[in-house]
Amino acid sequence: MSWETKARAHFRAELDSIRSAGLFKEERVIRSVQGAEIEVEYPPGAPPRKVINMCANNYLGLSSHPEVVRAAHAGLDERGYGMSSVRFICGTQDIHHRLERRLTEFLGTEDTLLFPSCMDANGGVFEACFGEQDVLIADRLVHASIVDGMRLCKAMQDTFKHSDMAHLEEKLIEHAGRRFRVIVTDGVFSMDGDLARLDAIADLAERHDALVFLDDSHATGFIGKKGRGTHEHCGVVGRIDIITTTLGKAMGGASGGCVSGRRELVEMCRQRARPYLFSNSVAPEIVAGALQVMDLVSRSTERRDRLEENAAYWRKGLSEAGLDLRPGDSPIVPVMLYNAKLAQEFSRDLFQEGIYGVGFFFPVVPKGQARIRTQLSAAHERRHLDLGIAAFRKVGAKHGILGLKRKEILAKFGE
Repeated sequence: MSWETKARAHFRAELDSIRSAGLFKEERVIRSVQGAEIEVEYPPGAPPRKVINMCANNYLGLSSHPEVVRAAHAGLDERGYGMSSVRFICGTQDIHHRLERRLTEFLGTEDTLLFPSCMDANGGVFEACFGEQDVLIADRLVHASIVDGMRLCKAMQDTFKHSDMAHLEEKLIEHAGRRFRVIVTDGVFSMDGDLARLDAIADLAERHDALVFLDDSHATGFIGKKGRGTHEHCGVVGRIDIITTTLGKAMGGASGGCVSGRRELVEMCRQRARPYLFSNSVAPEIVAGALQVMDLVSRSTERRDRLEENAAYWRKGLSEAGLDLRPGDSPIVPVMLYNAKLAQEFSRDLFQEGIYGVGFFFPVVPKGQARIRTQLSAAHERRHLDLGIAAFRKVGAKHGILGLKRKEILAKFGE
């Protein structure tokens, strides 16, 4: 068999089936820095146009903050472009340790270990710490990177219904004979924007002598009174055993993640987590920029407070326009469209109105749950939000979905 015959035909057919199902994902080229307004080339080859960005993880608006950019430049000048090594060989600078100490203090944990990304942290922590005698009990809506990390681990895997504490307790009782029972959850669920019931989860963990794993990527920096995360919001700082999170969203938006929590578990990751042992260190300029971000988020809650105000205003405006929203209290506000092709067409129409919002559909979300996931930023001004609400109202009216709920939209468009 040659590539030009059977193999090429097979993959072309697969790609054609993705296109015909309305599930083909397009990439749009940004020709500016990340921010509330961006210049985008779309469709490919078209002249760039300025649009309002309503779908970035740039929650605190720090991706192009001048203090962060200056700090990264200084880090580049002082410490070089990259380490060309993993941490345990010759890839650890003093600034890596400094950032780990700052994150430990901020998160209220015992120790922290940097990873190239939070996906790498999730891909390494379970295999490093748990085995065949243990069980991982995960909320059914945890992030895909958590699912992938759990698959790499030899521990038994089970799930509980989303945020259903009674079902979680049943699972804890069912697996009482296991050495370690680990409750696995997101802090803010990235597709829906709702928050985990961490207070109830921590209570159950203590009652049943279980451990708690938390991925707080969509919370670190802005959820809680001081932005420390979902565990601060729920009043359980110090009661979570393992936290993974990212520097690639609110905390500067570049790259990098970490495992933070009980000292012994963090040390197990340092000794055994494969993405840590076999990946280059986080680049010095990113570490330097992240240290400046830590200064900014510790200095004031102004950006976190503005983000909260923006999210409330946006949710109220879209709801009053007649759009079907997922309930929640985070800056993630999903506009539910349910049909994949509708989500793609809606996204293209928004772009024509000057709003950048990407359609999410299977396999990113379950079939029949397509949406435009909007995300607020502290960098958004009120004029951005007003223009966005007007555009969503106009495009919603064009497609005849204003005031409609799931059953009505599915009846009109199908899945």
